[in-house]
Amino acid sequence: MSRLDKMSRVDAMSHLESSSKPILVFDMDGVLVEVTESYRETIARTVEHFTGARPTRARIQEYKNAGGWNDDWKLSHHMVREAGVDAVFDDVKGHFQKLFHGDGVPGLMLREQWVARPGVLEKLNRQFRFALFTGRPKWEAELTLSRFAPDLVFDPIIGMDDVENHKPAPDGLLQIRKLCRDPFYVGDTVDDARCAKAAGVRFIGIAAPSNPLYVDLVFLFQAEKAFAVVDDINYLEEVFAPS
Repeated sequence: MSRLDKMSRVDAMSHLESSSKPILVFDMDGVLVEVTESYRETIARTVEHFTGARPTRARIQEYKNAGGWNDDWKLSHHMVREAGVDAVFDDVKGHFQKLFHGDGVPGLMLREQWVARPGVLEKLNRQFRFALFTGRPKWEAELTLSRFAPDLVFDPIIGMDDVENHKPAPDGLLQIRKLCRDPFYVGDTVDDARCAKAAGVRFIGIAAPSNPLYVDLVFLFQAEKAFAVVDDINYLEEVFAPS
């Protein structure tokens, strides 16, 4: 456990005492699964394909930290256009999807790794119901969950195709709030934090030390009044542990 406000632990325990089974809502990318070699790599390769220049991971993270770029297809297209290449969005998206899912060769999606250590989420599931609100298409999120965590129940699962307005708009969390008065949302970007704030949901930020702009991200989460900030989801149990 690295950075955790002591008052947050007290507040968390009070919340648990008032509700026997609150909901933990997870983002997927960078939270449940490590996507540095999948989604982030796909952005870099897509931009390189159209422009001839490969963006650094720090540059991609700069966009993520600026907010408004939760959709990796739109971010890739923007970076291509910013480089002076007049590419059509559908062409950029199509190339991105071929790289991610594979086109005669294994896709970069297969590079993803499940973040939680064995038993961590299963133990946390005794205290919380799980839900998922992700910027991925729902079918893709379900495929990932069935691959890594077939015995865990996430209900509901809300993907980008289930909401009219994408993050940082709060549409997905507002749907979940109809099921639970006060859920928590676990995310790894400033768009996740702003989405939670707009929905009136407590936000737990994931800031991995391997992030090229790690310190900046921690400060951004603090500025957005994050409930707690941790390195990864293996520390979530400590967020709700008695102080």
